[in-house]
Amino acid sequence: MVDLTLTMRPHARIGLDTSVFIYLIETSSPFSAIAAEVFQQLNQPSMIGITSVLTLTELLVKPLQTGRRGLAARYEALVRSIPSVSVVDIDARIARRAAALRATYATNTADALQIATGLESGATAFITNDRRLRRVEDIAVILLADHIKS
Repeated sequence: MVDLTLTMRPHARIGLDTSVFIYLIETSSPFSAIAAEVFQQLNQPSMIGITSVLTLTELLVKPLQTGRRGLAARYEALVRSIPSVSVVDIDARIARRAAALRATYATNTADALQIATGLESGATAFITNDRRLRRVEDIAVILLADHIKS
């Protein structure tokens, strides 16, 4: 296991995949403690987390499917209230960068948009738990599973 603090330290801007937020919300996950650590590290004055508005789409689906609109609203409020996290709208520049990532690395659209948002916002690392994204060479990919404490 590699220390998460040391891995994050060289990066002032870090892209965040939706899974990091899911693990923060679902406290019963084996990854919830490491997700909480990510956000603790982002409280450093020299760091900021970047995620695309797509995170809201992915987070809100389950509560909306089950008719829990209040829970969906609380999830969105949680994401938007984290002072060290910027939720970035997807624009044409990000869409073009995502297309290039998809063409180069055969990622799915959602992953390409998340990574492109980070890259276009100056992120030099991207935190996820999706091992397939390790093939993306444009950004340092940090896997939560590599940092989980046993």
